[in-house]
Amino acid sequence: MSKKLLAGVLGAAALMMGAASAQADEPAKIGFVYVSPIGDAGYTYQHDLGRKAIEEKFGDKIKVSFVESVAEGPDAERVVMNYAKSGYKAVFATSFGYMNPTLKVAKRFPKVAFEHATGYKRAANVNTYQARFYESRYLTGLVAGSMTKSNIIGYVAAFPIPEVVRGINAFTRGIRAVNDKAQVRVIWTNSWFDPGKEREAADTLIGQKADVLTMHADSPATIQAAEDAGIYAIGYNSDFAKFGPNSHLTSSVTNWAPYYVKRVGEILDGSWKGNQDTWDGLSADMVQVAPFHKDVPQSVRDQVEQAKADIIAGKLHPFAGPINDNEGKERVAGGQTMSDGDMLGFNWYVEGVVGKLPK
Repeated sequence: MSKKLLAGVLGAAALMMGAASAQADEPAKIGFVYVSPIGDAGYTYQHDLGRKAIEEKFGDKIKVSFVESVAEGPDAERVVMNYAKSGYKAVFATSFGYMNPTLKVAKRFPKVAFEHATGYKRAANVNTYQARFYESRYLTGLVAGSMTKSNIIGYVAAFPIPEVVRGINAFTRGIRAVNDKAQVRVIWTNSWFDPGKEREAADTLIGQKADVLTMHADSPATIQAAEDAGIYAIGYNSDFAKFGPNSHLTSSVTNWAPYYVKRVGEILDGSWKGNQDTWDGLSADMVQVAPFHKDVPQSVRDQVEQAKADIIAGKLHPFAGPINDNEGKERVAGGQTMSDGDMLGFNWYVEGVVGKLPK
């Protein structure tokens, strides 16, 4: 081989090695898909705190993007597809209605890691994850049941899917543990984020004499309605105290950051595996209870803390029998506890919830 040819070969090899090295040094691209605006509090806000946690943890090893207010359905598929086509290593799809679009895209991009929040369908490159929201819901129910005077508690709810029904039932179980005269009235908005509908539902419940409100929705409208009416409210996903300084008793708070840090760490070190499901709660600090309003008596705070410790220790379960539905039928016998599978399929109200569950 001539010196000139050898020099050319070595030069080409050096260029290839340089390109490979540069590619190896490029940050891993991570994408997030949000169902509502990030805002100042709520479901999407908490996921975005998790996004910020991975940026702080991994720095220039990753490049993170997000798209907010992505409608469930075809638009979600478009956004997830764009990430996959653009060389992203992982996509976190953070809403229940993103499940099928995510699975569809995942089939076309088997080398991309997909993570879907609150769903139940998995694949070789798709994991699911959610929080045991019902544990902290039960704890905040203890507060609501202790603080109501009218014994009517209002609940502004998004969609009648098992996740939301499970939260209503756990909250009611907490209420009834301390106040068997209290009832929960539910109004459905059929939207994860619609401040106008949420406010209208909250005002309607106030008109029905509810003196404590809570919600499964992503805006502060319910808390603000309670503040304006001079009654109490309990938040969800975030600490909503700044939206109701006089009304906000506490919140059920979701902490996604540890999960995101764990999964992104696995993606970076090559140990990430698909087809996994994570369902963590108080024991993993994935759900928490926000600080209490000054009006909450110390005795109630102590009761909440004891119940929290008992749930973590396995001494207390929000869905331990006996449990009747709101039509008087026994659903869980005494000495029995609902399985995860049964809780994941909740399609009935517990005793204490007024009305029929929409089909």
